[in-house]
Amino acid sequence: MSTCSQLLAALKDGAHNQALAALYALDGSPQRLDAARARAVRTTEAFAAQYGADAEGAALFSGPGRTEIGGNHTDHQHGRVLCGSVDLDMLACAAPNGLNAVRIVSEGYPALEISLDDLAPKKGEENTSAALVRGVAARIAELGYKLSGFDACACSTVLSGSGLSSSAAYETLVGNIFNHFCCGDRLDPVTIAKIGQYAENVYFGKPCGLMDQMGSSVGGAVFIDFNDPAEPVVKRVDYDFSKSGYALCIVDTGSSHGDLTDDYAAVTREMGAVAAHFGKSVLRDVSVTDFRAAIPALREECGDRAVLRAMHFYDDDRRAELEAAALQNGDFDFFLTLVDQSGLSSALHLQNTWSVHDTRQQAIPLALAEAKRLLDTGAARVHGGGFAGTIQAWVPNGDLAQFKAGMEALFGENKCHILHIRPQGGCVVAE
Repeated sequence: MSTCSQLLAALKDGAHNQALAALYALDGSPQRLDAARARAVRTTEAFAAQYGADAEGAALFSGPGRTEIGGNHTDHQHGRVLCGSVDLDMLACAAPNGLNAVRIVSEGYPALEISLDDLAPKKGEENTSAALVRGVAARIAELGYKLSGFDACACSTVLSGSGLSSSAAYETLVGNIFNHFCCGDRLDPVTIAKIGQYAENVYFGKPCGLMDQMGSSVGGAVFIDFNDPAEPVVKRVDYDFSKSGYALCIVDTGSSHGDLTDDYAAVTREMGAVAAHFGKSVLRDVSVTDFRAAIPALREECGDRAVLRAMHFYDDDRRAELEAAALQNGDFDFFLTLVDQSGLSSALHLQNTWSVHDTRQQAIPLALAEAKRLLDTGAARVHGGGFAGTIQAWVPNGDLAQFKAGMEALFGENKCHILHIRPQGGCVVAE
């Protein structure tokens, strides 16, 4: 068990370089490793300055962001998805504090303190980090573990508004800290993901599915079947993306997700209306054969857009499974074909690349058009919920500089982010 000063010395001496490289220097770059070590040192120094260098039991924890790879808007219909953790994360130095309270200082945000004596949801805490911490703690206590307090200093590289799910990264980070200090590391990644979803649903006030938390907590590429949301089937996909010859890029178009609540709600509402025609609540419970036979009646009852969005669900639900199989079989070319097909379906059937409420703003279609122009091979699709925000592109390594320059000429400097699928989800990085 290290003190904060001992952990800091070990980081500076390079004792944890292998662990840092496995998370942040997946391309073998010494520059990336140096940057990762400097960030870990800076975070640990911030803890020492805030809480004291002699704090015992100090450790570094990571909660990664996640990228949706396949299955766009399929999870809320109990469908299948393919997602992965990325090498942008929330990193924290934490140590037990001997109190019955959690104290967290996050870089760029006000400090928060949560009493573990009061774990009921707070109306005024909705949509705050405090709600997530309280919700994670409450659920772990419900599982029968004795809670104890800790102090933490955290920083984040997860891009805001990028579809990389900073909230899931934070939930995974906090869940792993509690798991290490209070549960003897007995909580598995799937359980930690479910705890995060509980905190977000019940305490934060966002009725999200489980894909974000699974992608962050489990690590690597993950295929998830949500047919039974209470017990989703989770399968790691064994594929080394670093050997594909392609880079994963997330392009931030600078368009805002503000005022898009109705657009997002309409997707779920219209798919649900199609399911309701058959007396079901989600499309996963309606066979594609029955759906296609009923399309004439559904056009009258639900409208053409609802029918098209249901078509997208059935096609992308199946595509997510095929994508996972293609990666498992090492067929990256077929994987790219499926990604392109998914992107086309999102644009034409799901219709979530721009909002009908603001026709002047069509940054996602513009980004996709420019990506197609710049890429001879590869693939591009809308990333995440859509209507605004980001696209995802798989770019040949040889074309990466040209692609990045072209996208940033259109959307601005540092708007094209080169990411890696990291093999590990939420974890203890060093202790």
